Amino acid sequence: MANTFSTMVRLAFKDYWHEFLLSACAVLGLAAVLTPLLVLYGVKFGVVQTLTERLRNDPRNLEISPVMSGKYTPEYLAQLAAHPDVAFVLPRTRSIAATMDLSGTEANGESSARLQVVASLEPTATGDPLLLRFGAAAPSMPQNPAAEPIGITLSASAAEKLHVKQGDTLNGKVERRFQGKVQTARVALRVAAVLPLAAQQKDVAYVPLPLMEATEDYRDGRAVPELGTQNGWTGDPRPQEPRIYPGFRLYVRSLDDVMQLRQAFAAQKLDVYTHAEEIEQVTALARALNLIFALICAATAIGFLASTASSVLASIKRKQRILGLLRLNGFTTGALLLFPLAQSLLTALLGTALAAGVYGVAAFVINTLFSASVSGMEQVCLLLPQHFLLTFAAVAGLALLAAFGPALRAARIEPSEVIREI
Repeated sequence: MANTFSTMVRLAFKDYWHEFLLSACAVLGLAAVLTPLLVLYGVKFGVVQTLTERLRNDPRNLEISPVMSGKYTPEYLAQLAAHPDVAFVLPRTRSIAATMDLSGTEANGESSARLQVVASLEPTATGDPLLLRFGAAAPSMPQNPAAEPIGITLSASAAEKLHVKQGDTLNGKVERRFQGKVQTARVALRVAAVLPLAAQQKDVAYVPLPLMEATEDYRDGRAVPELGTQNGWTGDPRPQEPRIYPGFRLYVRSLDDVMQLRQAFAAQKLDVYTHAEEIEQVTALARALNLIFALICAATAIGFLASTASSVLASIKRKQRILGLLRLNGFTTGALLLFPLAQSLLTALLGTALAAGVYGVAAFVINTLFSASVSGMEQVCLLLPQHFLLTFAAVAGLALLAAFGPALRAARIEPSEVIREI
């Protein structure tokens, strides 16, 4: 039985080569239909993949922050940190108190009035997704902050205005009006890292949370003895009750978690700011392109089924006498059924291979033309190896389906009809 089937496959391939022009036309026709689909899907996949990766690689798209000031206890923030969708969370102090005057230093160590920036303060710590994304070191508090510089991470804008780089020392100044007098507290700072412009375009200093809390306490008229009374951090004693924070800085683990956390906060009657709109736009674009591509593929599949079925049927009509003689020579119905199916499968294989080759050239041209619009490993037109395997599987399945009806007719040819014609 196995020998019979193998013999039939060899005969089918020899006949396929014998009718070279007809076979070549079938392969070229399939490639002509399949290549535009591959290019279209490659562009769709490449563009959506690029946009999705840009969203995923930008931590700012994963950030969630409250729209309005609230009252968040350390216990509530600990619950947020324990949520499976939350990757990083830190409390924020009042924005009106979260600023600091930063100034560079001259060679003699004295402050330079020419190099001064009022920077907004943002809390940070080890594991901050924004700093990790751009390879920046997380600043930390020294053991003796009254005598040792406190680490900060500067935005590119602030660093340029201060003419500083990683490792340089800055002077920090916080002013307040207390008991009818303008008072000033100072702190020594060291630049742990400088973020690129893509990370932050405003004058921002990412600092340890204790420094932000100290700044808020000082502006509220309280003393911060750990930063040194000799540096001006004097005032009333701090209250004993736990600190209440007006906001927080939170990052989720993935883009899908943004909407889930947003809905969770909405259930708590808490309005939050997210990049859900941008994420939804990319998702909606992907859905729309998938629908359009599915409709095009459906129309193409119907046309391919009709053309393949008619082509195989015509071929069987031409070879009816030969197939009858094969039946007379002892070939079974299953073996005869294999004859047109094997040829259809070969056409699917060669047509897909040719289409993949032409696609490779087209993708190279497209990516070259749009190289200025993308960066790094991004590609406008992109297909993965599994896409080609799925394409061949789909084409082969359609080809076999289209050829099955005519093949069944070929397998049922009566030898008596062939003898009568001879």
